[in-house]
Amino acid sequence: MPIKLRAVAAAFFIAAYSTAPFAAAPATPDEARAQIRELKWNRGPATGSLGSKATINVPKDGGLLDGTDGSKFLELTGNLPSPGTNILVADEWWAAFDFVDEGYVPDSEKIDADALLKTLKDQDTPANAERRKLGLREMYTDGWYVPPHYDPSTKHLEWGLKLRSAGSDEPTINYTVRMLGRSGHESAVLVSSPARLDADVRSFKEVLSTFKFVPGEKYSEFRSGDKLAAYGLGALVVGGAAAAAAKTGL
Repeated sequence: MPIKLRAVAAAFFIAAYSTAPFAAAPATPDEARAQIRELKWNRGPATGSLGSKATINVPKDGGLLDGTDGSKFLELTGNLPSPGTNILVADEWWAAFDFVDEGYVPDSEKIDADALLKTLKDQDTPANAERRKLGLREMYTDGWYVPPHYDPSTKHLEWGLKLRSAGSDEPTINYTVRMLGRSGHESAVLVSSPARLDADVRSFKEVLSTFKFVPGEKYSEFRSGDKLAAYGLGALVVGGAAAAAAKTGL
């Protein structure tokens, strides 16, 4: 059965993942959709690998792309290509998955949503300079759709961010969940529209309930001597190690 690609019919945008060289996107949306259908999909229902650290169930009529074709998908949808990013398409939404191999993240930090939002808005200027160089439309941070919050029972940190692209009045919602593990964390970014966000978040979380770190990579399996991340929960929201380095002047 064909994968439902209605989730990519609209020109959704993810905030930049990398600064890798950008190749010109297809001239028309129809060309992009045709090329997306030709990518090497792991079609559901199936168990899919997210790199070597985790697995997730691919739902019926959904599909999962590995890090090579996932990067191509990002490029075809007007985003910065990002080698190593897995893409999951399901129902009316799609999501990008990346494992960040930067160590065990302590989860004792109290989250200051207002301060984090200011930092994100301050990052718009350098990020948009890079997007202009790559021929992409500028993106601006409008505010929280859902402020960041952490669930200590699941070890999931999640938030929803409202973004707006230059020349558009329709915001894009990036709903992000970071799943903490022993040697790093998995980042999952849902791309949706405001009209469908509530339904899409429910569907997204249902799929995320099947996410599992492989044996030896669970947060609870941390042992003394394991690598520790140089940041806490707040930096996960604004960019991980890069944000921590900026904060400390490195």
